[in-house]
Amino acid sequence: MYTEEPIFLDPVLQERIWGGTKLAEVFGYNLSSEHTGEAWVISAHPNGPSKIKNGALAGKTLLDAWQHHRELFGEYSNEDYPLLVKLLDAKTDLSVQVHPDDTYAQKVENQPYGKTECWYIVDAEPGAEIVFGHHAQTKEQLEQMIDQGEWDQLLRRIPVSKGEFVYVPSGAIHAIGAGIVILETQQSSDITYRVYDYDREDDQGNTRDLHLDSAKAVSTVPHETTDTRKPAVTIGNCTEQKLVQNEYFSVYHWHITGESEVKTPDSFMQVSIIAGTGEITLGGQSFQLHKGDHFVLPVHIDRYVIRGSMEAIVSHV
Repeated sequence: MYTEEPIFLDPVLQERIWGGTKLAEVFGYNLSSEHTGEAWVISAHPNGPSKIKNGALAGKTLLDAWQHHRELFGEYSNEDYPLLVKLLDAKTDLSVQVHPDDTYAQKVENQPYGKTECWYIVDAEPGAEIVFGHHAQTKEQLEQMIDQGEWDQLLRRIPVSKGEFVYVPSGAIHAIGAGIVILETQQSSDITYRVYDYDREDDQGNTRDLHLDSAKAVSTVPHETTDTRKPAVTIGNCTEQKLVQNEYFSVYHWHITGESEVKTPDSFMQVSIIAGTGEITLGGQSFQLHKGDHFVLPVHIDRYVIRGSMEAIVSHV
């Protein structure tokens, strides 16, 4: 199957104890819960595959397309779709957590991918902050501070604002703070080890499980911070900033202020419109784009025209 259309996707909404209603307020999504924490907007993960909205595969999921129409995506050595894009609304603080790398995930969890991720801050209330990293200098010191609950001394807290970018490799202890909406691009993994959850209880008075042994095993010590962003470049009427490029994904921020012809990489592309409106033209057809739209461009599409006044986060393997 070769389609000359973008593959538009419906988000899969996930209720979370820390979620709120900003995904409706900011992106217009229809929420069934006032605790909607995540929208899996480009997902072929079995825990929440996105449904295709248009074309010959309408009604199928992105996972179905990956499994039965691999020609849309190209050849990959791993059998699983490699990436996952989410929107997260943190009404309250997320748990402090850490993710494993591929080797640990495959050996211990029997899963194909660990989890390296990155965050684009779509919205942040005044005073918002994240947890990113720790102050321990050795594994022994990290384990001791965790065991003794010395969270204020251990955790690095960093203020953030709208438009900032954070690269979170596997092994980095982290948490999104209250009042933040992010777009997260990550490996297609759902493995999370909770380190600390502020002793919160659910409606039944139960605290959530922690995973301290696994967290200690996979955490990077000492913490490492890398600024992966490159200077912005202007291509036609599109200003592009490469936010990160590594062995798992490349992620860009686009600011579009008119019409630009785009030549695609030798890969399928994932696009999320985070502000504004416009349209994309390819194969003799034009498709309207609005804030909150998410789509995949198949691998065989080598160029297209995009126009409008909008911002997008674009990623590929």
